[in-house]
Amino acid sequence: MKSYIFPLFLALILGVVVLNLDYVTDYVSNLVSAEPEVIIENGNSYTENQDFVYVQKSRDFVPYSKQDLLNIFYSIFDNGYDTFTFYCPSEYAACLDDIEKLTNNQTIITDIGNYVHPFNNFTHLKVVTGSLGEVDVIVTKMYSDEMIDAINKKLDRIFDEQLNSEMTLEDKVLKIHDYIIDTTYYDQEDGENSGNAYGTLIEGKSKCAGYADAMAIALSRLGIKNYKVASEKHVWNAVYIGNEWSQIDLTWDDPIVQDGAVVTDTIRHKFYMINTDTLLSYDTSEHNFDKNVYIELR
Repeated sequence: MKSYIFPLFLALILGVVVLNLDYVTDYVSNLVSAEPEVIIENGNSYTENQDFVYVQKSRDFVPYSKQDLLNIFYSIFDNGYDTFTFYCPSEYAACLDDIEKLTNNQTIITDIGNYVHPFNNFTHLKVVTGSLGEVDVIVTKMYSDEMIDAINKKLDRIFDEQLNSEMTLEDKVLKIHDYIIDTTYYDQEDGENSGNAYGTLIEGKSKCAGYADAMAIALSRLGIKNYKVASEKHVWNAVYIGNEWSQIDLTWDDPIVQDGAVVTDTIRHKFYMINTDTLLSYDTSEHNFDKNVYIELR
């Protein structure tokens, strides 16, 4: 009698499978073909969550085009992720090749970074891809926690001492612009922090990237939509106030001083809140930016 039990049990299992064949087939098919799940965490406290013409926030981090890849890398930076993993779907056959081309193009990667808060920008980017479409992104931030803490404390004092509730938003931007210029000199010697806001606000010496970072951080504190603009030779700020985009270049508004003597007595507000036509009428050698990237400024 026992010899019949096992065959009966197998027949019972086979009957259940046959009756539910469509369900079983669909389940197995989904297991085989399903794309891996992307884990999306909230951004940090410096996430801007802004959309621009050139790059927009990614909602699902699944790329199907080069623009989707631009958006994903922008979103990784904007969210302040140190590491992030996403996957190339099977429908996007050129995905891994496009990632390699994008991440090997330092100009494109730098341009994307200019759209995020400086504290979330990177100094080094490592991208590792796998044969099954896995893409691991490792971001080394430009600012350490200690630098961020020092800059924030300095800005707390500046805002308390220089700004008040009776000022308009435009008044506050002008006050910050003038304060940075008054307390910073252009670093001719390429100091360690001359390219960041720590050099500008803490050490009082900076190059153009440091001026632009300091202004961008202050603008974000004021709740003003902004980004940095870069040409091949220079960096400055784009600002959205009064329903229009304007540009501010603190570096070119700051007189150059060497050995106590003014070398270039630049007009303090010549490069303050101006449009692109005005900017390029003053200079094209250093301000000739890519209008296909910084599209709002055309």
